[in-house]
Amino acid sequence: MPIRFFNTLTRAKETFDPLEAGKVRMYTCGPTVYNFAHIGNLRTFMFEDLLRRYLKYRGYAVHHVMNLTDVEDKIIRACRETGEPLKSLTAKYVQAFFEDLDTLGIERAEAYPAATDHIGEMVELIKTLREKGHTYDVDGSIYFKLSTFPQYGRLSHFDMEQLKTGASGRVDSDEYETEDARDFALWKAYVEDDGEVYWETELGKGRPGWHIECSCMSMKYLGESFDIHCGGIDNMFPHHENEIAQSEAATGEPFVRYWLHSAHLFVENRKMSKSLGNIYTLRDLVAKGHNPRAIRWALISTHYRQPSNFTFEGLAAAQEALNRIRDFRIRLAEIKGDGADLAAEVETCERAFGEALDDDLNISGALAAVFEFIRDVNRLMEKSELGMAGAHAALALLDRLDAVTGLFGAPDSEEAPQAILDLVMERQQARRAKDFKRADAIRDQLAAEGWILEDTADGPRVKRG
Repeated sequence: MPIRFFNTLTRAKETFDPLEAGKVRMYTCGPTVYNFAHIGNLRTFMFEDLLRRYLKYRGYAVHHVMNLTDVEDKIIRACRETGEPLKSLTAKYVQAFFEDLDTLGIERAEAYPAATDHIGEMVELIKTLREKGHTYDVDGSIYFKLSTFPQYGRLSHFDMEQLKTGASGRVDSDEYETEDARDFALWKAYVEDDGEVYWETELGKGRPGWHIECSCMSMKYLGESFDIHCGGIDNMFPHHENEIAQSEAATGEPFVRYWLHSAHLFVENRKMSKSLGNIYTLRDLVAKGHNPRAIRWALISTHYRQPSNFTFEGLAAAQEALNRIRDFRIRLAEIKGDGADLAAEVETCERAFGEALDDDLNISGALAAVFEFIRDVNRLMEKSELGMAGAHAALALLDRLDAVTGLFGAPDSEEAPQAILDLVMERQQARRAKDFKRADAIRDQLAAEGWILEDTADGPRVKRG
């Protein structure tokens, strides 16, 4: 079955057919590094990680580029408010971004170009647009002239007939309201509020606009035309629409074949906002004691095109699902002897998993296939009908599916500290002395500290709850 993606450009599911057989060139909008990424940002990065991993699982060689926006209006405002130099401020949050990726198990892209390292290339791209008649200058700033690109609006379905020549006006802000199509800045002339953030170039003293950054870096590393461009739905207009306009106006070639956008994340059914105090970073959640893998589950388990509602109840349910997988893996590792080899069950599960993700990354269908497999194999284990070969096949399947989702692998090992082991030993002694009140009290104490005690044929076993 071929992979099909919902292409925002055509508003339809299309069979994925890369420009070069067996290879995928993909660009994803990265962080604006003026603060820690919040869970809404991370949801988009996680969807892109699932996409990348699945393409690799299906045998494609993936070349993935994610930019680092390290010069932009919000960053300059943060520099002005804190008095911190641009490079110092952005370096801190670039490091934090990569730490968050590692905490959540998000695979690294092949390249992370930073905007400030590509000013020269941006200048050349703007010069090309100027030479082709797509720009005009005002007080040292250079603007893209929308009227020279009649295809504008294809991605967001903005009706250009609504615009009259000269009526759209200009916009200097990097980000502006949806459905507000205006000539946008490619190069911004220096103003005093920019402080030390400027470059002396052939275009004059100033800095690039946000939109030209992504066009420049994506085409430098992936070519004038490439396969996939991703981002959050909030970037579709104007950012991605402007990328298409300036890129295709400069090259005369189609920019991107497939556009994939993730929907918004809500928190407890409300839009994230500072006034509500519901904007969470990964660090906030980890500091509250939540397992990063449970956070990953909570953020990845809703289809990327559906709005996702993050709740702490849902986060607890994600942890329960991970505990179920952990316990399933433990039981499989203890199977000995002969019995069912699970060849048919493994094949059925992996086929259903793949068919779900082939259908525009239907993650809920993929997860359902795995839990149906777990339920069926647990029944065999309860009847002592599973053999060692089958257990090994099941574990190997979970590892293969973990390579796609980051959800089914062995949990990070966390050995119980000596104080906990001492309590387990004390409980064993209490049970031998028939002091069951003390034994139950120790079990309750362990549970309160986040440890689950299990009595097995091989003796007591303690694990994180």
